[in-house]
Parts: sequence; C-alpha cells; structure tokens
Amino acid sequence: MNIKQPIRIGQINFANAWPIFYNFPHDQFKGELEFISQVPTSLNQALARNEIDIAAISSFAYGEDFSKYVLFPDLSVSAFGAVQSLFLFHQQPIAELGQGTIALPTTSATSVNLLKILLTKFSGVRPRYEYAAPVLNDMMKHAEAALLIGDDAIKAQWTNQAYKVADLGEMWRRATGKWMSFAVIAVRKQVVQEQPELVARIYQAFLYSKQQSLLNLRPLVQEAQLTIGGNEAYWQRYFTQLKYNFGPEQWEGLQLYYDYAYELGLLKQKVPLQIWQDNKLNWVKE
Repeated sequence: MNIKQPIRIGQINFANAWPIFYNFPHDQFKGELEFISQVPTSLNQALARNEIDIAAISSFAYGEDFSKYVLFPDLSVSAFGAVQSLFLFHQQPIAELGQGTIALPTTSATSVNLLKILLTKFSGVRPRYEYAAPVLNDMMKHAEAALLIGDDAIKAQWTNQAYKVADLGEMWRRATGKWMSFAVIAVRKQVVQEQPELVARIYQAFLYSKQQSLLNLRPLVQEAQLTIGGNEAYWQRYFTQLKYNFGPEQWEGLQLYYDYAYELGLLKQKVPLQIWQDNKLNWVKE
C-alpha cells in the first residue's frame, strides 16, 4: 500500500504573516499536513532543498529559484507604502551613507535586496554591507546604519531614541509609485503535479484563514500584545496597514522589483511570475 507523506508547510514566525496562518482550519487536514515555523531565510533554504513543499518565503527567494515554484494568488505580505516592521536605522542622511557600513539582518533576503535597490538605483549610494545578529545597539557599534525587519524592527522602533528611521516600504512607494510584496506563498511544482486536489484544498484553507483573520483582528491583536508587547491601537493599525492580497497591482510592483534586482546583478536571470490557477501554470508577463 502506497501511503502518501504529509505535505510540509513552512510558516513565517513573524507577526506580519499571522493573518494567513492564524485561522487555518487544521481539523480539515488530519494527517495530511505538517507545519514548520521558521524565519524567512530558513524557509527559503528549506523549500529550495525540498525539505518543505509549500511555504511563505521571501519574495527574493522565489526570484532565485522560480523554475521550481508557482505562487498562490491572493496571498502575500504586501504594502503600498509604510510597513511598520521594515526599518533602516541611521545616524546621518541616507545620501551620505556611501562611504559607510550598513549592518544587515540574516532573517530576510527580500528586505536586504530591496535596500540595495533603493540605495543604489534611487540614492546613488553604494555602502559596504555586513551581516549581524538583529540587535540594534550591537549592529550600530560597527556601522553607520542598520536594517531590521519583522518583530525585531518593531521592538527596536519602540525603544529607539538615538537614530533616524526610514521605512523601506514607504521609500519604495515614493521611488516607484508601486506596491511591494515582501513575502509570497510558493508551492513546489512537483507537489502541484502529484497532489493537485490537496494543493487546491490547501489554497482554499489559506484564503479562509486570511478572510477570517481580517474580519476579526482582535485575537491577533491580543496575541501580539502578549507575545511582543505594544498596545491595542498599534497592532490594530499594523495589521490593517499591511495587505495580504496578491493580484495584478502586487504582481506589477513585484515584477519591477525583480527587474531592478536583475539589472543590478542581484539576480542571475530575469524572473517571470508564475501564478497557480486551477491546477495549471498561468504565466504572467508584462
């Protein structure tokens, strides 16, 4: 008897992705799924190594391995403007950072490369970059600026009194007038081919979770207060400001991000968006 292994789903353990997962109807998939919670860079690597089958990954990671994946539509972590969890902390004006060092976190590829695009293409700044543990005061001991994302960025912003702060989502909107998608839900093509019906059920379950989460944010807000801190008003605004759609407007912004990343040598080849639809590949082209 051929017993199928559970489909392994990677879950971002940052608050910004909670609405996609928070109300996932696990009881509808008894024994069919296994959830694994990690930071984005770990999920990126696990999906690339076929250690998981479906994952919320950094958008940049899709660009690196797009030939292996399709993307679920209507599901992402996106923003049109400020993100409130993606901050560049700096001492001097951004235009003067060219001769300095910027400390980068090891937790997200999308944000790191978004910063490089913004500084290189739109500010004409080419600083040195070095990776460091995501602790603001430690990062700034050896750098003129530091990038933090997710819950680390949120906590640092609450206590920061020493540094200027730039929100990369707002920087991108001002530079391009486009949306930015920071995380996407990628599915290995092999899994789509082998278990199309189960993949379709998983997709509908994610849509249900997103819908239910956004209809009633109070449980997410309360959990964020308990686990991260802050007040109700902050988290209500945070989850409302982020958007979890992934349609033509978000595709256009993400495609531009990929085009710039290729132009600057951050990606080795041009990236097409491949959107899952009714168990088929739908190629989205400019």
